[in-house]
Amino acid sequence: MSQLFHIHPDTPQARLIREAVKIIQQGGVVAYPTDSCYALGCHLGDKRAMERIMAIRQLDLRHHFTLVCRDLSELGSYAKVDNAQYRLLKAATPGAFTFILQASKEVPRRTLHPKRNTIGLRVPEHPVAQALLEGLGEPLLSCTLMLPGEAEPPSDPLEIRDQLQNQLDLVIDGGYCGVAPTTVIDLTDSAPQLIRRGAGDWIKLGLEP
Repeated sequence: MSQLFHIHPDTPQARLIREAVKIIQQGGVVAYPTDSCYALGCHLGDKRAMERIMAIRQLDLRHHFTLVCRDLSELGSYAKVDNAQYRLLKAATPGAFTFILQASKEVPRRTLHPKRNTIGLRVPEHPVAQALLEGLGEPLLSCTLMLPGEAEPPSDPLEIRDQLQNQLDLVIDGGYCGVAPTTVIDLTDSAPQLIRRGAGDWIKLGLEP
């Protein structure tokens, strides 16, 4: 049965964050709150944990996983970013956006899109997510907690635990989240492409639908 940590959404308790980080570092799969909706996360270097997330979501290798980063500087270590891309990233982070970018050599090949060598990257604006990332000292391999057959991600952490208690190691209760996933923007072409409309305000970035 998964553990359940009640972590304050605005002032995360340091002791519980340390325990959550330890679970992740030891190969655990966690559900955690973000500024868009609840997400699944695991250690970037743990292949088995990644496979467990794929089983929960019923994903194949073509799915774009996301590296959730502390800040723009960390994001730049895991992606190839030119000047124009950097300006857009700076305007949109932190926030509820996921960007598809060409991955750097720092990203494990098994996490990349098999044909494009791309990865999703984001910088969340949520105190709990940021506290986890600060404790880890590296990005969290992540994806939206969207269950097979459902139209929206669950927003109630207790419901998440009831549904996935035998598949997760930890559910972080940071209160109710939204049900809109991130806005996804592909930056691999000459012009940014809006792939998915979500919680991020893509209009302020000047993007066309």
